[in-house]
Amino acid sequence: MALEPNSRGRFNLEKASILMLEANGMGMDILVQIVTGLGAKSLYRCNTVEEAQDVVRQNNIDLIIADALSPAGEGYEFVSWLRSQGGEPNSFAPVVVTAAHTPVSMVQKARDCGAHYIVKKPLTPVVMLERILWIARESRPFIECDAYVGPDRRHKNEGPPDGKPRRRDDLPPEVGLAQEPNMSQDQVDGLFAARKVSL
Repeated sequence: MALEPNSRGRFNLEKASILMLEANGMGMDILVQIVTGLGAKSLYRCNTVEEAQDVVRQNNIDLIIADALSPAGEGYEFVSWLRSQGGEPNSFAPVVVTAAHTPVSMVQKARDCGAHYIVKKPLTPVVMLERILWIARESRPFIECDAYVGPDRRHKNEGPPDGKPRRRDDLPPEVGLAQEPNMSQDQVDGLFAARKVSL
């Protein structure tokens, strides 16, 4: 799913305002190097959710890169707050969540809080650029309802699993954190990749 090298070379974030939410100093340094390498000049560096919320209230933001901030998950909460209470136009800003651990449950949490993509650490400039370009090109519509605000999460419609009835309310709810291995970046991208839906 990699982009052609020619398309990477023509992209520049010089006029974009980027908010970065990262509690780890080394992680912030790496993130700053990546986005400045892509031409970004207007950066808002936030170490806490409160700082990020203040920036959103006072500035127009073109892109948000937020760490999941494990184990408490404040990054997910920030994205949920942004989508529901951030105010226009920032509530519709593209969001990339970064995370050191990416089990299926955490990828789903990033998707369900309203993020466009989740990127597994360690971050690389090429992967970040590809995700930013995908967001710019895909133009997914925003969904606003009681339970969710964010880009359309429907990528494919395969129906219920074999042997299951059409209604899924008989399945038990998830209890506690999942005890499963991390997904690879390709598997993460597969859950977020846009696909045609047959209705």
